[in-house]
Amino acid sequence: MEMDQQAVNKEPVITAGLEMDAVSLRVADLELMSDYYEKSLALTPIEERARGTETVRILGRGKTPFVRLVHTPDLPAGSPRDAGLFHTAFLFEDKASLSATVLRSAQDPRAKFVGSSDHLVSEAFYFTDPEGNGIELYVDRPREEWLYADGDLRMDTIYLDPNAYLQQHLDEEIFANVEKQSGKVGHVHLQVGDLRVARDFYVNSLGLDPTVENYPGALFASAGGYHHHVAMNTWNSSGAGPRGSQLGLGDLSITLPTRNDLDELVARYREQKIEFLDTGNTVITQDPWGTQVTVALPGRDADELLAS
Repeated sequence: MEMDQQAVNKEPVITAGLEMDAVSLRVADLELMSDYYEKSLALTPIEERARGTETVRILGRGKTPFVRLVHTPDLPAGSPRDAGLFHTAFLFEDKASLSATVLRSAQDPRAKFVGSSDHLVSEAFYFTDPEGNGIELYVDRPREEWLYADGDLRMDTIYLDPNAYLQQHLDEEIFANVEKQSGKVGHVHLQVGDLRVARDFYVNSLGLDPTVENYPGALFASAGGYHHHVAMNTWNSSGAGPRGSQLGLGDLSITLPTRNDLDELVARYREQKIEFLDTGNTVITQDPWGTQVTVALPGRDADELLAS
């Protein structure tokens, strides 16, 4: 493996114990969207809570939440050029589990297949849900196969034949029990209005480490040397301003292992005069486009989501 020493020796800012939590989506039709994620991604309901006119339904695999659907039918739909969600990326442990979920999605007529790619660090398939939210289903290549050059991780977008991939990796027994195969949110990819401003928030304030800065129109950042936990692009949204209240991305959620990790984040926010709410278990703020960013201790539930 070709590894640049600059990449190896970078001082981490945020803990390598960071994990992505379930993404929150504000949806117009809770039953449609819940049924879609249950059937297309083989998720199962984990928890549901209601407060006033809002209902939150959490779905996932086993006890691991993948998505929090927040029923807010009175909100308007956004534009594809708005800042917000580009896609939520669900990570699977092996190619057979990925293939089984891809086939489930491909068989659902409500799912829109939009492509598949070999990114050198991962292999990915892309869909769009019935309300226009982007979805990535992917598996990582082993880290020892990742390549670096001039301090940047090497990533690319190379065509991946979906039919050939499924023929090679699909396992009928795993497909029959796809809902039992583990997975999690691996990363979230955002649309932003300006990469420099996005870098200032997600790298300098939140504390992620940039991993790829030479990809046209995009920035990738992570903790612990991962290829990316958060990506930002301006491909459709260059110049976009803050979002109003609308359907789509409701919350980008990250977990950190200890309260000390949250305290270090709070110190950075205070130093940079970023407004935030600290509830003890969560630290909540907004990025420059009005996207809520919640950093929490593990185990956040639906009641906490409704209260935020």
